Amino acid sequence: MTVKVYERILDLFEAEGINTIFGIPDPNFVHMFHLADERGWNVVAPHHEASAGFMAEAVSRMTGKAAVCIGTLGPGIANLAPAIMCAKVENSPVIFLGGQRARITEQRVRRGRIQFVKQAALVEPSVKYSASIEYADQTDEVIRNALRTALSGTPGPAYIEYPSHVIQGDLDVPAALPPSAYRLVDQTAGPERVAEAVELIRAAKQPILLVGHGVHTARVGESVRALADALACPVIQTSGGTSYIKGLEDRTFPYGFSPSAIEAVVQSDLCVALGTELGEPVHYGRGRHWVANEANRKWVLVEQDPQAIGVNRPIDVPLVGDLRAVVPQLVSALDGFTRTPSPELAGWITADAERLAELAETAPSGQSPVHPARLIVEATKVFPPDGILIRDGGATTIFGWTYTQAKPNDVVWNQNFGHLGTGLPYAVGAGVADGGKRPLMLITGDSSFLFHIAELETAARLNLPLVCVVGVDYSWGLEVGVYKRTFGQGSRETGTHWSTATRLDKVAEGFGCYGEYVERDEDIAPAIKRAYASGKTAVIHVVIDPKANSEEMPSYDEFRTWYAEGTQ
Repeated sequence: MTVKVYERILDLFEAEGINTIFGIPDPNFVHMFHLADERGWNVVAPHHEASAGFMAEAVSRMTGKAAVCIGTLGPGIANLAPAIMCAKVENSPVIFLGGQRARITEQRVRRGRIQFVKQAALVEPSVKYSASIEYADQTDEVIRNALRTALSGTPGPAYIEYPSHVIQGDLDVPAALPPSAYRLVDQTAGPERVAEAVELIRAAKQPILLVGHGVHTARVGESVRALADALACPVIQTSGGTSYIKGLEDRTFPYGFSPSAIEAVVQSDLCVALGTELGEPVHYGRGRHWVANEANRKWVLVEQDPQAIGVNRPIDVPLVGDLRAVVPQLVSALDGFTRTPSPELAGWITADAERLAELAETAPSGQSPVHPARLIVEATKVFPPDGILIRDGGATTIFGWTYTQAKPNDVVWNQNFGHLGTGLPYAVGAGVADGGKRPLMLITGDSSFLFHIAELETAARLNLPLVCVVGVDYSWGLEVGVYKRTFGQGSRETGTHWSTATRLDKVAEGFGCYGEYVERDEDIAPAIKRAYASGKTAVIHVVIDPKANSEEMPSYDEFRTWYAEGTQ
């Protein structure tokens, strides 16, 4: 069949189950956008290309597939830079398509060319794969290699550039191949290694599952639950893996922030690590809480990238393969084996439930402005049971780790890169991936919310059931704390404050959203309920205590231990 290059690109993505594209419909891409819309794709044009990239990343996290984002030549690619870097550090397989001027223009010896820079060389260090479609008949091989590279080993982004004269080229090609015809899918681990892992599991007295970011982005919760049931063990969350797997909520504890998690780690004689790089936030699996009992603890690591094995710590049994294939393989090899839960497990479950109840009871209340701990408690107490939680912000997120009362099955936030401002675009992307069916709640600080506040219009246009709960201290709260600890109380906090006249609820109303202004903690939950009932995208502006926000961050000492070499 004869097709245009832009049509073939859509065919190749559709073969991967991709049906969403984000970007601003510049002339380079209008034909692709128009055809995608005709085919029933989700075609989303936000207000900034960085937001488009973050939205695509959220779709990838929510679907377990690659995602697609476009940026026009020059400034469009420049605007994509933060999203590209974020996707690299967050291990997100986003395919970024970049337009470019015709190669005859690029190769001229000229000065003063409009909207032009040699952008591939600028992008290349931040992606796993960078290529250009120079000729129409390269389309299949380049798109497929981008997908192959982005989804193999440790996932990550790819960049594909095509000059403006190529996208309108004609191709005579057969139907697009399924993924299994051109790349490795559902890679299982070797049976000998699986047998070794089963032997360790059967012998363990105090096993734990260490569940990371990859478990949720690969969408393997159901099979991980089956493994957890067979082991009858606690589930320890890494800071990147804070979604709760259905059916395991009561025995899932956040590493470092729950005494139950710490006790389970210390007493463990086997750690089965899934979807985690064993990075700084878990002290590489060998420092801090892991030191005790290290000599008696065995490790099983399921890892797609063989080059990651043994880098951060020795591993007794590496299972190299795709989580989506290896975890079911492990469950099957256990052949119905189920451990008797250790006597300590029930105690850890009770202790953690009591911890959360005590935090809800003791978080400072009755003050105005609202204490940030109480903001988290009140907001998460009315979090919809089937909702998607999005986190953003510095101090706000640190309070959230400790005080949240909800146990969502989907949490989206920027853990590895720490990129502020991703929350609102992530919320839009998650809502698009979900089809706008489940309620979304973004809990964020005002600093991070202001990064991409224009995307409120995008959320409203898409009619997403999103409530943004914004803790407003009119400052860079985390940075104010740094000033105070560095220079002492009363120090001059340069560049960290802005006008208390800022009213984010009024901004929301200007975008056609629902807005409420809250100064008392008892008003937070009712405002959130009214916001969901409005049927509109909403913003709840909650004035929080700036002193508490900068000086009373909970578990801050634990957070500081993440910087393992003391470089910050």
